[in-house]
Amino acid sequence: MNILKFFTAGSVDDGKSTLIGRLLYDTDSILADQLEALQNSNRKNDDGTIDLAILTDGLRAEREQGITIDVAYKYFQTDKRKFIIADTPGHIQYTRNMVTGASTANLAIILIDARNGVVEQTIRHSYLVSLLGIKHIVVCVNKMDMVDYSETMFDAITNKYKILAQQLNLEDVTYIPVSALKGDNIVQPSFNMQWYEGESLLHFLEKVDTDHQENLTQARFPVQWVIRPQTDELHDYRGYAGRVLSGTFKVNDKITVLPSGATSSISKIEFFDHELKEALAGQSVIIHLKDNIDISRGDSIVNSSALPHDTKLIEADLCWMDSRALDTSLVYLVQHNSKTIKCKISEILHKVDINTLEKHNAEEFKLNDIGRVILKTAEALSFDLYNENRTNGSAILVDSRTNLTVGALMFRAAVE
Repeated sequence: MNILKFFTAGSVDDGKSTLIGRLLYDTDSILADQLEALQNSNRKNDDGTIDLAILTDGLRAEREQGITIDVAYKYFQTDKRKFIIADTPGHIQYTRNMVTGASTANLAIILIDARNGVVEQTIRHSYLVSLLGIKHIVVCVNKMDMVDYSETMFDAITNKYKILAQQLNLEDVTYIPVSALKGDNIVQPSFNMQWYEGESLLHFLEKVDTDHQENLTQARFPVQWVIRPQTDELHDYRGYAGRVLSGTFKVNDKITVLPSGATSSISKIEFFDHELKEALAGQSVIIHLKDNIDISRGDSIVNSSALPHDTKLIEADLCWMDSRALDTSLVYLVQHNSKTIKCKISEILHKVDINTLEKHNAEEFKLNDIGRVILKTAEALSFDLYNENRTNGSAILVDSRTNLTVGALMFRAAVE
């Protein structure tokens, strides 16, 4: 069954956790013990109904403050699809958590409080969605019950957001008026908004097509393990294990091994105890080549007809995630799939004010800052541009002293 990964974003108190709780509650995706805990909870809405936000507020601090701090993942399914939801924090203080939760999503739900309209937080979240290359956006104008389900209010908000979407090149945007508290247009169509002719949120999520986002031309296979049993029974066995990042590999395809540049063709593809004619993106397989080539963990097998960039200088967007500021004199590690290389940030090109979208010069990067830098690696890195291939166009930056992840990278250009 097809899986849709999506995340929610919105300002504090816009109702992200309540919306997810409503989705789970109205689709009967809550276990009996969870339901009992909900009913026994001290947290109730003003009308005495269950506070569904409790379902995603897992941290004690979240329950005490009524805000989302860390990313909470929830899973449910209907007859048509499986869903993985990332409830991400909306506050600017937790931007790094939002980027983490959104990095693997196919779709973004941006919540807007019908009473407040488009605010700075909306601009920031929409910018991050654009930065991360998420193609499908659902703008849920929430708390419609608090503005008497006004069509005029809904139209005013959507018209203002359309201007922002155009600025950020957000093309596929769907607008749905909802009340997460009351359940309007979450799972079932709302009787209070007869003027709205579109689908409920769940019905839209069940049918939205994300398959076209798959990159079919750039076949990429980072080698995670070289299998050489060297037993009497398997004396000549040489296989390369890993997960297909993107594209498709078929038997007899011509391939190139990077960084060496050696070429060969695929002789066999193994999946558990049987052979495949082709391996698709997302499958973990063992690839065999017709020629014996020196290949190690961290090398990449790619289709020869669509080679990635291969350079030591990379222009990249950087989201800084560490409490200690970026140190341009320090040697970091860039972790790109199964390959780890020493690197330095040789130049900070600009930093973005994600509340106004303005770019300005900067000499330092602090926690939650986002901007563009030049990355210089110790050896050539094979990569694709993020907007063409998210899976092979991103990496993480690691502090070599502490082994902590300090930054998320999105590759934008190869610097010649």
